[in-house]
Amino acid sequence: MEQRITLVTLGVSDLARAKRFYEALGWRGQEVEETVFFQAGGLGLVLWDRDKLAQDCGVAPGLSSGFGGIALAHNVRSDAEVDALLAVVAEAGGTITKPAVVNAVGFYSGAFVDPDGHAWEVAHNPTFPLAEDGSLTLPDFGSL
Repeated sequence: MEQRITLVTLGVSDLARAKRFYEALGWRGQEVEETVFFQAGGLGLVLWDRDKLAQDCGVAPGLSSGFGGIALAHNVRSDAEVDALLAVVAEAGGTITKPAVVNAVGFYSGAFVDPDGHAWEVAHNPTFPLAEDGSLTLPDFGSL
């Protein structure tokens, strides 16, 4: 298996609501056969009915009652961008679960959940510089 992720699919309870939320954040997607596809840098973010996704993965459908063990991350170029994005999230209907602060590791970050409870971190980490196109190359942690 090559070391890459090409798509991240989020199971949602209301596709129209989920699409509106991400569009309110500035994302532009394409709806195809009850699925919404967003280009997200070098990968795709997909919104699909939660029960259909569970069935497709061969797992029991239904809403989980807590954290699913996955957090998506969106890195930005400044602390001010973290604050600005969290403000947009709150206005769009997301829930800020951790206001932005300098965390224990030393970089500025906050977190939110979308209307379906998917966790996102928004971070400005100067040791993870973004290329002009927004792509991220992890640093050599041994040299930090």
